[in-house]
Amino acid sequence: MSLQITNLTKRFGEQTALNDINLNIDKNEIIGLLGPNGAGKSTLMKSIVGALKIDEGQIIFHGKDITKAKTESKKNIGFLPENNPLYNEMYVKEYLSFVAEIHKLPKSRVEEVTELVGISPEKSKKIGQLSKGYKQRVGLAQAILHQPDLLILDEPTNGLDPNQIIEIRNVIKEIGREKTVILSTHIMQEVEALCSRVILIHQGNIIQDSPVEEFKGKFGSLEEAFQSYTN
Repeated sequence: MSLQITNLTKRFGEQTALNDINLNIDKNEIIGLLGPNGAGKSTLMKSIVGALKIDEGQIIFHGKDITKAKTESKKNIGFLPENNPLYNEMYVKEYLSFVAEIHKLPKSRVEEVTELVGISPEKSKKIGQLSKGYKQRVGLAQAILHQPDLLILDEPTNGLDPNQIIEIRNVIKEIGREKTVILSTHIMQEVEALCSRVILIHQGNIIQDSPVEEFKGKFGSLEEAFQSYTN
C-alpha cells in the first residue's frame, strides 16, 4: 500500500484550508495527525477518502488517482469521522450486517469484528441505547469490517473513559500491525502509545513530518513540542 499526496490545495471561499500539501505514506505505519482546531486535519482526511472535492493537486492511492478510481479507492479505505454517524434505530448486529452486505462480505466477518472491538455483548441492542464508548466501537467496527489497507480515524477516543481509551488503543495497535492507520488526535499520550510518525498541520500547512522522538526533540514532552511549533 502507498499513498502519495502532491500539491494538494483546498479552499472554502477565500479561506485556504490546505495549502500545497505533499505527503508520502507507506504500509504498516500508524501516523499521528496533529494540529490545533481548524488547522486542516479533517479537511485532509475527508479529501483522502473522497468526501471532499480536490481543488488542486493529486492523491494517488494504490497507484491510482482517487478522483478517477473513486469506488475502487473507497473499497480499500476505512473511515471513522469525528461525529461517528450511525443509525440509532438499528440494532448493532443489523447495522454491521447491512455494512457487510454493501461490501459483499460473509456474515462470519461481522462476528469476527464484533469480537475484535469488544461489542459482542451489545450486538442485540439498538445503537441509540449504547454508551458513547460502545458507539465508538460500532463506528470502528464498520471502518475495519472490509479489511481496508488504509484506516483513517478522526478523534477515535474522544469522550471515552480511561478504560475505554485503553481498549480502543489496543484495537488500533493490533490493526496497525497489518494496515496503515492515520490517527487524528489531541491526546499526546495516544501519539506516544501508538504512533511511529507525526505529521503536524498548522494553518493549512505541514510544519513537521518526522518520527515521534525526532518531533519531541529537545522538548520535555510532546505537549511542549506541539505548543512551540504551533505558536
